[in-house]
Amino acid sequence: MTPLVFLPGMMCDARLFAPQIAALSATRTITCAALTGHDTMGALAAEVLHNAPPRFALAGLSMGGILAMEVLRQAPDRVAGLALLDTNPLAEVPEVKAKRAPQIEVAQTGGLAGLMTDIMIPNYLATPDPAHPISALCLEMALALGPEVFVRQSLALRDRPDQCATLRSFAGPALILCGAQDRLCPVARHELMQELMPHSHLDVLPDCGHLPTLEAPEQTTAALTRWLEDI
Repeated sequence: MTPLVFLPGMMCDARLFAPQIAALSATRTITCAALTGHDTMGALAAEVLHNAPPRFALAGLSMGGILAMEVLRQAPDRVAGLALLDTNPLAEVPEVKAKRAPQIEVAQTGGLAGLMTDIMIPNYLATPDPAHPISALCLEMALALGPEVFVRQSLALRDRPDQCATLRSFAGPALILCGAQDRLCPVARHELMQELMPHSHLDVLPDCGHLPTLEAPEQTTAALTRWLEDI
């Protein structure tokens, strides 16, 4: 079976994919990369490729999806299939870029927890709920990674390239999946990715926001299973 590499979102770790790892690991080797050591997409992708099997299926959510596109750009022959979840193929727009420096300063001066709970995590679920177990898990993951990782990931996202040409050139099995209520990476971005890869399959999950792996784990796992069967 083709090995599977997961790439988590910003300030997340393998726990983001815990339901899928539990369901799929019986039939294939699964790894989840740590997107922590570099501040550019190019360097992060090079590290993923250094540690990955010779050929693999690649699934990324949010920042992980953005990184997956850079991995594909660097080594298209090694990617047997591509799954992009709640992500964005475009370069960062100026209004979002402008928020990065103030957020970095807050994180560097002891405010990471407040930044996550007040600014970041409310955008993750279909309906913001600070008492939801997923909200608590997201805070745990972020605090475990710490402010230095927040800074590096923020810079990598800020300076990322447009990857539309990368997707247009990919002809392998491709899944595009998102929550219908994703406020960070709206459905329109995923419709664009399907236009770039007409052979891809688009799943839009109802009553779900930016984290379908945790909000709708069974539906997400089913979609990933169908995609893996095509590889």
